[in-house]
Amino acid sequence: MRHPFPIREIARQAGLSEATVDRVLNDRGGVRESTSLEVRQAIRDLERQRSQVRIGGRTFMVDIVMQAPERFSTAVRDALEAELPSLHPAVLRSRFHFRETGSAAELTAALDRIARRGTQGVILKAPDLPEVVAAVGRLTAAGIPVVTLVTDLPGSARVGYVGIDNRAAGATAAYLLGQWLGGRPGSVLTTISRGSFRNEEEREMGFRSAVRTSRPERSLVEVTGSDGLDAAQRELVLEALKRDEQINAVYSIGGGNAATLDAFDTLGRECAVFIAHDLDQDNTRLLRGHRISAVLHHDLRQDLRRACQLIMRAHRALPDDGPALPSPIQVVTPYNMPPGPLRGDLG
Repeated sequence: MRHPFPIREIARQAGLSEATVDRVLNDRGGVRESTSLEVRQAIRDLERQRSQVRIGGRTFMVDIVMQAPERFSTAVRDALEAELPSLHPAVLRSRFHFRETGSAAELTAALDRIARRGTQGVILKAPDLPEVVAAVGRLTAAGIPVVTLVTDLPGSARVGYVGIDNRAAGATAAYLLGQWLGGRPGSVLTTISRGSFRNEEEREMGFRSAVRTSRPERSLVEVTGSDGLDAAQRELVLEALKRDEQINAVYSIGGGNAATLDAFDTLGRECAVFIAHDLDQDNTRLLRGHRISAVLHHDLRQDLRRACQLIMRAHRALPDDGPALPSPIQVVTPYNMPPGPLRGDLG
Protein backbone atom coordinates (compact mmCIF):
# COMPACT_ATOMS: atom_id res chain seq x y z
CA MET A 1 0.00 0.00 0.00
CA ARG A 2 1.93 3.05 -1.25
CA HIS A 3 1.59 6.25 0.78
CA PRO A 4 3.79 9.13 1.96
CA PHE A 5 2.78 9.08 5.65
CA PRO A 6 4.74 7.87 8.70
CA ILE A 7 3.24 4.90 10.55
CA ARG A 8 2.88 7.08 13.64
CA GLU A 9 0.69 9.58 11.72
CA ILE A 10 -1.50 6.83 10.27
CA ALA A 11 -1.88 5.23 13.71
CA ARG A 12 -2.95 8.55 15.21
CA GLN A 13 -5.48 9.12 12.43
CA ALA A 14 -6.91 5.59 12.74
CA GLY A 15 -6.86 5.43 16.54
CA LEU A 16 -4.79 2.21 16.41
CA SER A 17 -1.40 1.17 17.69
CA GLU A 18 1.67 1.62 15.52
CA ALA A 19 2.28 -2.13 15.69
CA THR A 20 -1.20 -2.86 14.29
CA VAL A 21 -0.76 -0.36 11.48
CA ASP A 22 2.62 -1.85 10.66
CA ARG A 23 1.11 -5.35 10.43
CA VAL A 24 -1.61 -4.08 8.03
CA LEU A 25 0.80 -2.15 5.81
CA ASN A 26 3.20 -5.04 5.52
CA ASP A 27 0.54 -7.78 5.17
CA ARG A 28 1.79 -9.72 8.19
CA GLY A 29 -1.63 -11.21 8.96
CA GLY A 30 -3.35 -11.66 12.27
CA VAL A 31 -5.45 -8.52 11.78
CA ARG A 32 -9.22 -8.36 11.30
CA GLU A 33 -10.52 -7.16 7.95
CA SER A 34 -12.36 -4.31 9.69
CA THR A 35 -9.05 -3.11 11.14
CA SER A 36 -7.43 -3.19 7.71
CA LEU A 37 -10.31 -1.09 6.38
CA GLU A 38 -9.78 1.42 9.20
CA VAL A 39 -6.12 1.79 8.22
CA ARG A 40 -6.99 2.28 4.55
CA GLN A 41 -9.63 4.85 5.46
CA ALA A 42 -7.11 6.69 7.64
CA ILE A 43 -4.72 6.95 4.69
CA ARG A 44 -7.51 8.29 2.46
CA ASP A 45 -8.41 10.84 5.14
CA LEU A 46 -4.80 11.96 5.39
CA GLU A 47 -4.58 12.32 1.61
CA ARG A 48 -7.67 14.51 1.56
CA GLN A 49 -6.53 16.60 4.50
CA ARG A 50 -3.11 17.04 2.93
CA SER A 51 -4.73 18.61 -0.13
CA GLN A 52 -6.62 20.96 2.18
CA VAL A 53 -3.36 21.97 3.85
CA ARG A 54 -1.92 22.77 0.41
CA ILE A 55 -4.69 25.29 -0.27
CA GLY A 56 -4.99 26.62 3.28
CA GLY A 57 -4.14 30.30 3.41
CA ARG A 58 -3.70 30.59 -0.37
CA THR A 59 -5.48 33.34 -2.25
CA PHE A 60 -6.59 32.82 -5.85
CA MET A 61 -7.60 35.81 -7.96
CA VAL A 62 -10.09 34.73 -10.62
CA ASP A 63 -11.43 36.88 -13.46
CA ILE A 64 -14.92 36.15 -14.80
CA VAL A 65 -15.34 37.33 -18.40
CA MET A 66 -18.78 37.06 -19.96
CA GLN A 67 -20.73 38.28 -22.96
CA ALA A 68 -24.34 37.75 -21.92
CA PRO A 69 -27.55 39.60 -20.99
CA GLU A 70 -27.45 41.32 -17.61
CA ARG A 71 -29.91 38.83 -16.10
CA PHE A 72 -27.41 36.01 -16.69
CA SER A 73 -24.36 37.98 -15.57
CA THR A 74 -26.12 38.95 -12.35
CA ALA A 75 -27.00 35.32 -11.68
CA VAL A 76 -23.36 34.31 -12.22
CA ARG A 77 -22.11 36.95 -9.80
CA ASP A 78 -24.66 35.90 -7.16
CA ALA A 79 -23.91 32.21 -7.62
CA LEU A 80 -20.15 32.64 -7.36
CA GLU A 81 -20.34 34.82 -4.27
CA ALA A 82 -22.70 32.32 -2.64
CA GLU A 83 -20.23 29.49 -3.31
CA LEU A 84 -17.02 31.19 -2.12
CA PRO A 85 -17.41 30.04 1.52
CA SER A 86 -17.63 26.40 0.35
CA LEU A 87 -14.11 26.69 -1.12
CA HIS A 88 -12.56 27.28 2.32
CA PRO A 89 -9.73 27.04 3.38
CA ALA A 90 -8.68 28.61 0.06
CA VAL A 91 -9.55 32.28 -0.37
CA LEU A 92 -10.92 33.25 -3.79
CA ARG A 93 -11.19 36.84 -4.91
CA SER A 94 -13.06 37.65 -8.09
CA ARG A 95 -13.06 40.39 -10.70
CA PHE A 96 -15.99 40.67 -13.11
CA HIS A 97 -15.83 41.76 -16.74
CA PHE A 98 -19.39 41.71 -18.11
CA ARG A 99 -20.78 42.98 -21.41
CA GLU A 100 -24.14 42.37 -23.08
CA THR A 101 -22.85 42.86 -26.61
CA GLY A 102 -19.56 43.75 -28.24
CA SER A 103 -17.14 42.89 -30.98
CA ALA A 104 -14.63 40.05 -30.87
CA ALA A 105 -11.87 42.67 -30.85
CA GLU A 106 -13.24 44.25 -27.66
CA LEU A 107 -13.54 40.87 -25.98
CA THR A 108 -10.03 39.75 -26.89
CA ALA A 109 -8.62 43.11 -25.79
CA ALA A 110 -10.17 42.53 -22.36
CA LEU A 111 -8.61 39.05 -22.18
CA ASP A 112 -5.21 40.43 -23.21
CA ARG A 113 -5.42 43.11 -20.49
CA ILE A 114 -6.06 40.39 -17.92
CA ALA A 115 -3.04 38.46 -19.20
CA ARG A 116 -0.80 41.52 -18.83
CA ARG A 117 -2.11 42.38 -15.37
CA GLY A 118 -1.97 38.80 -14.12
CA THR A 119 -4.49 36.48 -12.51
CA GLN A 120 -4.70 32.90 -11.24
CA GLY A 121 -7.46 31.96 -13.66
CA VAL A 122 -10.24 33.04 -16.02
CA ILE A 123 -13.82 31.75 -16.16
CA LEU A 124 -15.07 32.56 -19.65
CA LYS A 125 -18.42 32.67 -21.48
CA ALA A 126 -17.70 33.85 -24.99
CA PRO A 127 -18.55 33.13 -28.64
CA ASP A 128 -16.53 30.46 -30.40
CA LEU A 129 -14.54 32.71 -32.73
CA PRO A 130 -10.93 32.32 -33.94
CA GLU A 131 -9.90 35.58 -32.26
CA VAL A 132 -11.26 34.42 -28.90
CA VAL A 133 -9.59 31.00 -29.24
CA ALA A 134 -6.29 32.76 -29.96
CA ALA A 135 -6.68 34.98 -26.88
CA VAL A 136 -7.28 31.89 -24.72
CA GLY A 137 -4.04 30.49 -26.14
CA ARG A 138 -2.17 33.62 -25.07
CA LEU A 139 -3.59 33.37 -21.55
CA THR A 140 -2.55 29.73 -21.33
CA ALA A 141 0.94 30.54 -22.61
CA ALA A 142 1.20 33.08 -19.78
CA GLY A 143 0.43 30.34 -17.24
CA ILE A 144 -3.20 31.41 -16.70
CA PRO A 145 -5.72 28.53 -16.82
CA VAL A 146 -9.03 29.22 -18.58
CA VAL A 147 -12.29 27.39 -17.82
CA THR A 148 -15.23 27.81 -20.21
CA LEU A 149 -18.67 28.12 -18.60
CA VAL A 150 -22.04 27.17 -20.18
CA THR A 151 -20.66 27.44 -23.73
CA ASP A 152 -17.42 25.77 -24.78
CA LEU A 153 -14.42 26.62 -26.94
CA PRO A 154 -13.31 23.05 -27.69
CA GLY A 155 -10.60 24.10 -30.13
CA SER A 156 -8.90 26.30 -27.56
CA ALA A 157 -6.26 25.61 -24.91
CA ARG A 158 -8.79 25.89 -22.06
CA VAL A 159 -8.25 23.47 -19.17
CA GLY A 160 -11.89 22.40 -19.03
CA TYR A 161 -15.55 23.10 -19.76
CA VAL A 162 -18.25 23.27 -17.10
CA GLY A 163 -21.91 23.04 -18.11
CA ILE A 164 -24.58 20.76 -19.52
CA ASP A 165 -24.46 18.49 -22.57
CA ASN A 166 -26.13 20.99 -24.89
CA ARG A 167 -27.04 18.52 -27.65
CA ALA A 168 -28.78 16.33 -25.09
CA ALA A 169 -30.60 19.40 -23.78
CA GLY A 170 -31.87 20.24 -27.26
CA ALA A 171 -33.04 16.66 -27.81
CA THR A 172 -34.79 16.73 -24.43
CA ALA A 173 -36.60 19.92 -25.43
CA ALA A 174 -37.73 18.26 -28.67
CA TYR A 175 -39.04 15.23 -26.77
CA LEU A 176 -41.04 17.36 -24.32
CA LEU A 177 -42.45 19.57 -27.04
CA GLY A 178 -43.43 16.55 -29.13
CA GLN A 179 -45.19 14.90 -26.19
CA TRP A 180 -47.24 18.00 -25.41
CA LEU A 181 -48.06 18.95 -29.01
CA GLY A 182 -48.77 15.38 -30.09
CA GLY A 183 -50.16 15.33 -33.62
CA ARG A 184 -51.32 18.94 -33.46
CA PRO A 185 -50.26 20.79 -36.64
CA GLY A 186 -48.19 23.96 -36.55
CA SER A 187 -44.68 25.37 -36.74
CA VAL A 188 -42.13 25.70 -33.95
CA LEU A 189 -40.19 28.90 -33.37
CA THR A 190 -36.58 28.42 -32.25
CA THR A 191 -34.95 31.53 -30.83
CA ILE A 192 -31.15 31.92 -30.68
CA SER A 193 -29.36 34.95 -29.26
CA ARG A 194 -26.28 34.75 -31.50
CA GLY A 195 -25.11 31.94 -33.77
CA SER A 196 -21.47 32.15 -32.67
CA PHE A 197 -22.19 30.72 -29.21
CA ARG A 198 -21.45 27.03 -29.41
CA ASN A 199 -23.89 26.04 -26.65
CA GLU A 200 -26.81 27.54 -28.59
CA GLU A 201 -25.65 25.96 -31.84
CA GLU A 202 -25.43 22.53 -30.19
CA ARG A 203 -28.84 22.87 -28.52
CA GLU A 204 -30.35 23.77 -31.88
CA MET A 205 -28.65 20.83 -33.57
CA GLY A 206 -29.88 18.40 -30.92
CA PHE A 207 -33.39 19.80 -31.14
CA ARG A 208 -33.54 19.80 -34.93
CA SER A 209 -32.20 16.24 -35.17
CA ALA A 210 -34.72 14.90 -32.65
CA VAL A 211 -37.65 16.69 -34.34
CA ARG A 212 -36.55 15.39 -37.75
CA THR A 213 -36.59 11.85 -36.37
CA SER A 214 -39.89 12.00 -34.48
CA ARG A 215 -41.94 14.53 -36.50
CA PRO A 216 -40.28 15.16 -39.87
CA GLU A 217 -43.36 17.03 -41.10
CA ARG A 218 -43.09 19.70 -38.41
CA SER A 219 -41.71 23.03 -39.66
CA LEU A 220 -39.04 24.89 -37.67
CA VAL A 221 -38.67 28.67 -37.92
CA GLU A 222 -35.45 30.19 -36.57
CA VAL A 223 -34.98 33.67 -35.09
CA THR A 224 -31.47 34.83 -34.25
CA GLY A 225 -29.39 37.95 -33.66
CA SER A 226 -31.05 39.54 -30.61
CA ASP A 227 -28.20 38.82 -28.15
CA GLY A 228 -31.00 37.78 -25.79
CA LEU A 229 -32.00 41.44 -25.29
CA ASP A 230 -35.73 42.05 -24.93
CA ALA A 231 -36.27 44.94 -27.34
CA ALA A 232 -34.50 43.24 -30.25
CA GLN A 233 -36.07 39.87 -29.40
CA ARG A 234 -39.62 41.26 -29.48
CA GLU A 235 -39.19 42.80 -32.93
CA LEU A 236 -37.62 39.68 -34.42
CA VAL A 237 -40.38 37.44 -33.05
CA LEU A 238 -43.11 39.80 -34.27
CA GLU A 239 -41.68 39.62 -37.78
CA ALA A 240 -41.50 35.81 -37.65
CA LEU A 241 -45.09 35.48 -36.39
CA LYS A 242 -46.37 37.74 -39.16
CA ARG A 243 -44.53 35.69 -41.80
CA ASP A 244 -45.76 32.33 -40.51
CA GLU A 245 -49.28 32.16 -39.09
CA GLN A 246 -48.81 28.48 -38.18
CA ILE A 247 -46.27 29.11 -35.39
CA ASN A 248 -47.82 27.85 -32.15
CA ALA A 249 -44.85 26.61 -30.08
CA VAL A 250 -41.45 27.90 -29.00
CA TYR A 251 -38.09 26.41 -28.06
CA SER A 252 -36.17 29.31 -26.54
CA ILE A 253 -32.45 28.63 -26.75
CA GLY A 254 -31.10 32.13 -26.20
CA GLY A 255 -33.51 33.80 -23.77
CA GLY A 256 -35.62 36.96 -24.02
CA ASN A 257 -38.71 34.93 -23.18
CA ALA A 258 -40.87 37.73 -21.74
CA ALA A 259 -40.35 39.64 -24.99
CA THR A 260 -41.22 36.57 -27.06
CA LEU A 261 -44.48 36.07 -25.19
CA ASP A 262 -45.25 39.78 -25.51
CA ALA A 263 -45.00 39.42 -29.29
CA PHE A 264 -47.51 36.52 -29.21
CA ASP A 265 -49.84 38.62 -27.01
CA THR A 266 -49.55 41.67 -29.26
CA LEU A 267 -50.82 39.67 -32.25
CA GLY A 268 -53.38 37.72 -30.21
CA ARG A 269 -51.64 34.45 -31.02
CA GLU A 270 -51.63 31.29 -28.91
CA CYS A 271 -48.39 29.64 -27.80
CA ALA A 272 -49.40 26.09 -26.96
CA VAL A 273 -45.99 24.88 -25.73
CA PHE A 274 -42.98 26.93 -24.62
CA ILE A 275 -39.70 25.25 -23.58
CA ALA A 276 -36.98 27.49 -22.15
CA HIS A 277 -33.58 27.35 -20.47
CA ASP A 278 -32.45 28.87 -17.17
CA LEU A 279 -34.36 29.47 -13.96
CA ASP A 280 -33.60 33.17 -13.87
CA GLN A 281 -35.99 35.68 -12.34
CA ASP A 282 -37.92 36.21 -15.59
CA ASN A 283 -38.42 32.51 -16.25
CA THR A 284 -39.33 31.81 -12.63
CA ARG A 285 -42.10 34.38 -12.86
CA LEU A 286 -43.30 33.11 -16.25
CA LEU A 287 -43.25 29.50 -15.10
CA ARG A 288 -45.22 30.26 -11.96
CA GLY A 289 -47.74 32.11 -14.10
CA HIS A 290 -48.03 29.10 -16.46
CA ARG A 291 -46.85 31.26 -19.37
CA ILE A 292 -44.09 28.78 -20.23
CA SER A 293 -44.42 25.01 -20.08
CA ALA A 294 -41.03 23.86 -18.75
CA VAL A 295 -37.52 25.09 -18.06
CA LEU A 296 -34.39 23.00 -18.58
CA HIS A 297 -32.43 23.87 -15.46
CA HIS A 298 -29.10 23.10 -13.85
CA ASP A 299 -27.32 24.34 -10.75
CA LEU A 300 -25.11 27.29 -11.65
CA ARG A 301 -23.67 27.44 -8.15
CA GLN A 302 -22.37 23.91 -8.51
CA ASP A 303 -20.92 24.77 -11.93
CA LEU A 304 -19.04 27.77 -10.58
CA ARG A 305 -17.68 25.74 -7.69
CA ARG A 306 -16.39 23.18 -10.18
CA ALA A 307 -14.89 25.91 -12.35
CA CYS A 308 -12.98 27.33 -9.38
CA GLN A 309 -11.78 23.85 -8.43
CA LEU A 310 -10.49 23.29 -11.98
CA ILE A 311 -8.44 26.47 -11.68
CA MET A 312 -7.02 25.35 -8.33
CA ARG A 313 -6.18 21.95 -9.80
CA ALA A 314 -4.34 23.65 -12.65
CA HIS A 315 -2.15 25.26 -9.97
CA ARG A 316 -1.70 21.84 -8.28
CA ALA A 317 -3.47 23.08 -5.17
CA LEU A 318 -5.98 20.22 -5.46
CA PRO A 319 -5.46 16.66 -6.71
CA ASP A 320 -6.76 15.72 -10.15
CA ASP A 321 -10.07 13.85 -9.88
CA GLY A 322 -10.33 12.72 -13.48
CA PRO A 323 -12.61 13.91 -16.30
CA ALA A 324 -15.70 15.86 -15.26
CA LEU A 325 -19.19 14.78 -16.31
CA PRO A 326 -21.64 17.29 -17.79
CA SER A 327 -23.92 19.04 -15.33
CA PRO A 328 -27.22 17.17 -14.83
CA ILE A 329 -30.31 18.63 -16.54
CA GLN A 330 -33.50 19.01 -14.52
CA VAL A 331 -36.88 19.49 -16.19
CA VAL A 332 -38.76 22.05 -14.10
CA THR A 333 -42.50 22.65 -14.52
CA PRO A 334 -44.86 24.85 -12.50
CA TYR A 335 -45.47 21.82 -10.27
CA ASN A 336 -41.93 20.89 -9.22
CA MET A 337 -40.24 24.26 -8.86
CA PRO A 338 -37.56 24.50 -6.17
CA PRO A 339 -38.77 26.57 -3.22
CA GLY A 340 -37.61 30.12 -2.62
CA PRO A 341 -35.74 32.56 -4.85
CA LEU A 342 -33.56 31.13 -7.60
CA ARG A 343 -31.21 34.00 -8.30
CA GLY A 344 -28.19 31.71 -8.40
CA ASP A 345 -29.59 29.04 -10.68
CA LEU A 346 -29.08 29.58 -14.35
CA GLY A 347 -27.13 28.23 -17.27
